Amino acid sequence: MKSQEIRRKFLQYFKERDHRIVPSSPVVPHDDPTLLFVNAGMNQFKDLFLGRSKRDYTRATTTQKCIRVGGKHNDLENVGHTSRHLTFFEMLGNFSFGDYFKKEAIAFAWDVTMHVFEYEQDAIWASVFETDDEAFELWRNYLPEKRIVRLGEADNFWSMGDTGPCGPCSELLYNRGKAFGNAASPLEDPSGEQFLEFWNLVFMEFDKSPSGELKPLSQKSIDTGAGLERILQIKMGAKTLFETDVLRDLITVVENTSKIKYNPTDKTLAPAFHVIADHVRSLAFACADGVQPSNVDRGYVLRKILRRALRYGRMLGIQRPFLGECIPHLVNFMGEDFPELVVSQNRIIEILTLEEEGFLRTLKRGGNLLSQVVEDAKKEGMISGDDAFKLKDTYGFPVEEIVLLAKDIDLPVDLQRYEALEKEAKERSRQARQKVGHQTSERDYESYLTKFGSSQFVGYELSSTLAHVQYIFKDEKEADLLSEGESGAIALNLTPFYPEKGGQVGDEGVIYSRDFSFQVEDTREPYPGVILHHGLVKKGSVKIQDKVHAEVDLSRREKIASNHTATHLLHYALRKILGEHVKQAGSVVEAHRLRFDFSHHKPLSKEQIEEIEDLVNAMVCRNVSIKTYELPFSEASKQRDIIQFFGEKYGDKVRVVETAESKELCGGIHARATGNIGFFRITKEGSIASGIRRIDAVTGSGAIKFSRSEERDLQARNLDLIQAKKEVEGKLNSLKSELLKIEADNLLEHVKEQGSIHYLTHLLPLNNEEMKEVADLIMDKAPSLILFLASVEENRCSLLVRISSDLIAKGFKANELLQKVAPIVSGRGGGKADAAQGGGTAPENLPQAMSQVKEWIISLKLPS
Repeated sequence: MKSQEIRRKFLQYFKERDHRIVPSSPVVPHDDPTLLFVNAGMNQFKDLFLGRSKRDYTRATTTQKCIRVGGKHNDLENVGHTSRHLTFFEMLGNFSFGDYFKKEAIAFAWDVTMHVFEYEQDAIWASVFETDDEAFELWRNYLPEKRIVRLGEADNFWSMGDTGPCGPCSELLYNRGKAFGNAASPLEDPSGEQFLEFWNLVFMEFDKSPSGELKPLSQKSIDTGAGLERILQIKMGAKTLFETDVLRDLITVVENTSKIKYNPTDKTLAPAFHVIADHVRSLAFACADGVQPSNVDRGYVLRKILRRALRYGRMLGIQRPFLGECIPHLVNFMGEDFPELVVSQNRIIEILTLEEEGFLRTLKRGGNLLSQVVEDAKKEGMISGDDAFKLKDTYGFPVEEIVLLAKDIDLPVDLQRYEALEKEAKERSRQARQKVGHQTSERDYESYLTKFGSSQFVGYELSSTLAHVQYIFKDEKEADLLSEGESGAIALNLTPFYPEKGGQVGDEGVIYSRDFSFQVEDTREPYPGVILHHGLVKKGSVKIQDKVHAEVDLSRREKIASNHTATHLLHYALRKILGEHVKQAGSVVEAHRLRFDFSHHKPLSKEQIEEIEDLVNAMVCRNVSIKTYELPFSEASKQRDIIQFFGEKYGDKVRVVETAESKELCGGIHARATGNIGFFRITKEGSIASGIRRIDAVTGSGAIKFSRSEERDLQARNLDLIQAKKEVEGKLNSLKSELLKIEADNLLEHVKEQGSIHYLTHLLPLNNEEMKEVADLIMDKAPSLILFLASVEENRCSLLVRISSDLIAKGFKANELLQKVAPIVSGRGGGKADAAQGGGTAPENLPQAMSQVKEWIISLKLPS
């Protein structure tokens, strides 16, 4: 396996040179709202480059999972149609955080290129930023001057954003020779096909201000990135990335599925193979890291990738879900180095198959709608852009499909109008997204920290403390004084108040002195180290440097702490019962409830909810003490039993909270023992987005109240059901009586005569009680009658005889008739002259028994 070999050799090389091997972060950038997906190796080190956090190493190396499908790095539409574009790729990299700089970075890059990649020295070229003389001179130690080129800002200057860290960069390129072009240097190869860039070294040495001014960074850093697939492509001498090991194996799977042989020169069908092979990797890794196809944000991008792959599958004649068939092969190639694929394999297949089935239904529905649109558009000679956009936006029908289907009937599509609508939609989406700048409103807090230092949080040990006022905000501006009746925010030199973070709400309480009282209504940390107490002055006034008491509402905090611990137990239970694919997607921890969002692709069953509650309550009943301790982040990240929380940013030291079987990185307030939770109940479970579920729950007295409420509701429902049952039974009995009356009237029409004697025999589909009721109705209406009724239930029959009083006086007796007939059905019975009943075990003989009634009447030889 060439890719695995290069991956491991690269990491080992830098490990031997004092670099920490840092695992790839998930493709979901949990702590960066500016990114949809991780698209570079440096993303997980962004706070280190910005100087916002520190770790116990200054050198690192990674192989980072990357997805590029949006923004300036949108490779999606190019994938399949070029030799080197992918949506998913691995980025090998080495990083320095204030350690080494250009000289060492260039030396490392050259050494790896020669001895790890084992490239031909004469084919290597380097580019530098046009004014970076230092980098140019350093490269002269390894390359002749003619193979070093200077390029402008567009090619060789890198910025993290519009503002913030930036710097010149240097690229390594490989001359693939005459087969790819006749350029004499990279300057003559604008397509980059002949001189293929394979490694970018970024020299991060400036801080760009909003005005565009470049100021030197106090800490110079190195960020390098080398695409593994492109490195392998060069090493193999392959024309395209799709001839490298992992991608070619996936193409083989598609060949087997489609029964079409892959031909890389087939410009019509080769792109379909390329698209599917690439997109499967993006889908698999994104799903493994907790993203699922949906209609919003990352989920929408993933759905777009899947539908594009499925559409290209249709070009190969594949009309059924098939992407899941590629996953075992991908896991075989990459699972050893990325175990999350192994753990999530079955779930990935299930998610992809369900999504494929849904899209195939959409295509069918959209196809029907398109037919209607086409009919309506024939008068205009064109499918309007509005209709095309509606098909795409409302029904998820790809515009490519619309164009292809319209082309079949020689009807064009107004793509100009469609693209205008698409642009408007993207602009609305862009404006709706949070815009984050590196400098916006942060300089005030940085100034505060420079002047006063960080607010010291002492709330883990204390709920009250003495402190002094360092900073006052009023009307969102710095102030010297807050007076009675005024609202504002106060910063203290140290505080027991926990600021809202990680889903846990901020503490409430009071800050006071002898002549002053400030009701704290919320606590927040808008910038690392700056803890603000928001509230209202109830009495007196407060000014900077006043000495005060800070006291947390302890009763409220203890409830919050119990609920926070309960979220950890819930998280553990979800992963234990549903699977390790479950990842936190958000939470709210308040005094009276908790809410937990998590990744899962289908509703929880009643049994699963009960099982989760039982597991949490079992841990509660064990009353295990909660342990907290600190570890270096690098050590904690290696321990697979420690879960990292969504949305958290970690420094070089992290806090581990151990609750029963659960271990998580968490900075929140927790109960002293699981028994403090008391009791746990789930009040609601549902979907908040495709692939994201939400659980609402309560603990302690809230859980007891919920259970009692459930009991009352159940009792009320039971009473309602009992009453409804009675009403239904009454209506059924009334209806049954009416039906039996009708049955009786119908039977009277079948009365026969033997001489002057009226008799009636009949087999009824009724039970004994119903048969008796029919008999009573018949005898009430027939003044003179011998009645013989029978019914069958399973392998037994029932017999009933009634005789009117006038015929009894003539010698006809019901018990005598029954005694004569019952043996015929292997039965017996008894009764009186007017009424008798019995049964038998040979219902098949009933016709013979009934015929004996007439014979019995004749045998008595009574006068007519």
